[in-house]
Amino acid sequence: MNDQSPQDQRARDNVSDPAETAPKPEAKPAAKSDAKPAPKPAAKPAPKPAKSAAKPAAQLLPKPRPPAPPARRQRRHWGILFSFLILVLAPLGVAAYYLWTQAQDQYASSVAFTVRREEAPSAVDLLGGLSNLSSASSSDSDVLFEFIQSHELVRKIDDRLGLRDLYSAPFANDPVFALVPEASIEELLDYWRRMVRISYAPGTGLIEVQVLSFDADSAKRIAEEIFAASSEMINALSAIAREDAMRYAREELNAALDQLSAARQALTAFRSRNQIVNPDADIQVQMGLLGSLQQMLGRELIDYDLLRETAREDDPRVVQAERRIAAIRERIREERLKFGSGGSQEETGDYAEVVAEFERLTVEREFAENKYTSALSNFDAAQANAQRQSRYLAAFVRPTLAESAEYPRRELILGLVAMVLFGSWCILVLVYYSLRDRR
Repeated sequence: MNDQSPQDQRARDNVSDPAETAPKPEAKPAAKSDAKPAPKPAAKPAPKPAKSAAKPAAQLLPKPRPPAPPARRQRRHWGILFSFLILVLAPLGVAAYYLWTQAQDQYASSVAFTVRREEAPSAVDLLGGLSNLSSASSSDSDVLFEFIQSHELVRKIDDRLGLRDLYSAPFANDPVFALVPEASIEELLDYWRRMVRISYAPGTGLIEVQVLSFDADSAKRIAEEIFAASSEMINALSAIAREDAMRYAREELNAALDQLSAARQALTAFRSRNQIVNPDADIQVQMGLLGSLQQMLGRELIDYDLLRETAREDDPRVVQAERRIAAIRERIREERLKFGSGGSQEETGDYAEVVAEFERLTVEREFAENKYTSALSNFDAAQANAQRQSRYLAAFVRPTLAESAEYPRRELILGLVAMVLFGSWCILVLVYYSLRDRR
């Protein structure tokens, strides 16, 4: 028993190592074969259950893996490094070499202006205090903003300064930033939008233009031509607005003048046809004549009555008196027919119709005269209003002359190129590893 206890102790020491739990089944049959007296080991029941309880726990522990070997450079690592050199560093070096050796300096000239409108106050505005001396026209600024980028302005300045020659001069050394020689107008317009930068604030109507060129003097001349062409365009808009403001008044005046001329011609034709200058005066003469005839008829009737009392019926004086009375009555009848107061209605040219037509023509003439007077007054007011309003291009920054080149911004361009190249390279590497991990 005492000889076996050191062996059991060593077995217990070996069981404490989880990696050596396999020899334990060999220890059990050895202990059973050596122990002949069976009753004495029954005095130690507690350690045996502990042994049996420790064995399953040790068997459940995972076998530790051996430590990983140190990382070694694989062929793919060299490929990634080589791709970084080819896809990032080499293009970046080429870009830096081009920017600092081939790219030509660009000079900037700035000009800033706005569209102003001056309105002279009228008498009503002065009395009421409702006039605004000046105001910015945002709609004109919007038109001007589009005009500076238009095909028309580019062609006009190209005809004056030769933009193709100015922008294509350094093409042999700088094909990236220069214009292609013999470029079309569409290519020139695209290049113009790269070299002419416009800043516009719609709320205030302020426009700032920055012109780039390979020479400081040419940049200033282009800015001056832009300002001059913009002024011409604003003057043309002012003339169009002035003409629109006066067109309706002029049309109304012409219509009133035509109507007045027609009324006067109709009245003149009436006077020529009836040979009467003023029917009112002629009527007064005719009324006087009719009154004289009636007085004469009255005297003749009295004389005839007196003669009948003393003379016979076949007396020649009675017959002569009757003839005079008949003639006077016929004359009175004819004179009354002229006034339309009696007689046959088939006769034309009586005074009633003449007076009615004359009054109608007179009313038409007076209406045409009043209309012409009103139209002439409106035309004068529209013309005065158009002359009071004046739009012009006000430059608060004149074209500047650069002393040093500001463009191209080489550091900024190189930084952007580096970011793009490095980002593209990272994406390619991630795509490669994602495809490799899916195998």
